[in-house]
Amino acid sequence: MDVAGSRKHASGAVEATDGLPPRLVAPMIGTRLPEPSGRLGVFGTICVFSFLVNTGRIAFAPLVDFFIQSGVAPATAGLAATAVWVGSALSRLPTGYLLTRISRHRALLGMGLFLSVTSALTALSPGIWFTIAGALLVGLATGIFFIAANPLVSELFPERVGLAVGVRGMFSQIAAVTAPILVSVAIVRGSWRLVFGALAVLAFLLTVAFLFAVRRAEMPNAGADDRDFLAAIRAQWRLIAVGIVFVGFTGFVWQGVFNFYVTYLGAAKGIPSETGTTLLTVLFAAGVPSFVIAGRLADRFSYLPVLLATLVGFVACLAAVTVVEGLVAIAAVTVAMGLIIHCLFPVADAYLLDSLPDENRASAYAGFSATMMLIQATGSVAVGAFAQAGLGYTAVFRGYVFFVAAIAVAMAVLARAGRLPRGGYA
Repeated sequence: MDVAGSRKHASGAVEATDGLPPRLVAPMIGTRLPEPSGRLGVFGTICVFSFLVNTGRIAFAPLVDFFIQSGVAPATAGLAATAVWVGSALSRLPTGYLLTRISRHRALLGMGLFLSVTSALTALSPGIWFTIAGALLVGLATGIFFIAANPLVSELFPERVGLAVGVRGMFSQIAAVTAPILVSVAIVRGSWRLVFGALAVLAFLLTVAFLFAVRRAEMPNAGADDRDFLAAIRAQWRLIAVGIVFVGFTGFVWQGVFNFYVTYLGAAKGIPSETGTTLLTVLFAAGVPSFVIAGRLADRFSYLPVLLATLVGFVACLAAVTVVEGLVAIAAVTVAMGLIIHCLFPVADAYLLDSLPDENRASAYAGFSATMMLIQATGSVAVGAFAQAGLGYTAVFRGYVFFVAAIAVAMAVLARAGRLPRGGYA
């Protein structure tokens, strides 16, 4: 707070709002807050970066089966898909520290060049172990992107944080749907390396475009006081913990569900693998519009009710998956679950980024992001371990229903008691 009845927002400006965030003030008074010039160009390049970054991260998963068919041992082939996610988690905390020394857009410029170089090295890989190393390096680039880009996006449009974060996330989700298709096309055209060769060229060109966009834009001055990484995490640990509960633990369940979705449908519902794979694609495709829808909801309503409603919806859909029979019913539940669960991520990001003060935003967000990524990453291993211990997939999924329901109830009780930050309020 700078003066009574006002606060400093993500743009670095101070507005008299009587304690209300700008995302709720503008609709109430029937006006739009003015947008500084050139920011749409910066935002557009960040969205395209989001597509490229997630393409690089997702592309290794469909390559696992190709590598195995090429004679690579399954465990070794699986390391490529694992390495890219490990890299994405490892670079997040260091990036948070880096942002206490340099601006967000400079970190993104470095990330773009790094992604271009690492993609080129992956495309030129002479063997599987070099490919695994390339996957780790590409993963490092993706972690840098998410920690630098998300705070910057929230600061570009502080009056519409939810929508801005949602649109950025939508481009990532489009990549999640199209990356396996692009890999398949590249293999048919001659080599999987074409994907990473194209990624290297596009990342370099986009980095140049981003540089010109930044030079032409009136950039936000937020984050200038974010200079003590550990102090920021200590100061915001409660908000970080809330984000980890919402996204880390629910994401842990989601990771296990979607990674074993095809296996579960085959074992419990008798659905062929090809049909199950199609349903998995539908599960992700249904999430594409969710990011924009959730972003608009986040800008229109308080964050916590939207987050809690999302958890309740996910519980209902996951429970329904274990009960319904027949392809049509399963497909309908799959679409509903994809729509609902993908609302969680943009709303949670908006909740955190809009609530964190300028002097702590990037550092605290890095602490949240790195921790929740590590928790989520164990989701698939957990489902596999439960199944190996003798539990059926239906029993595991139903157990997860009660787990997420318990999270929703606990968070609702805390919110009702006023123990959770409402988000965006002074």
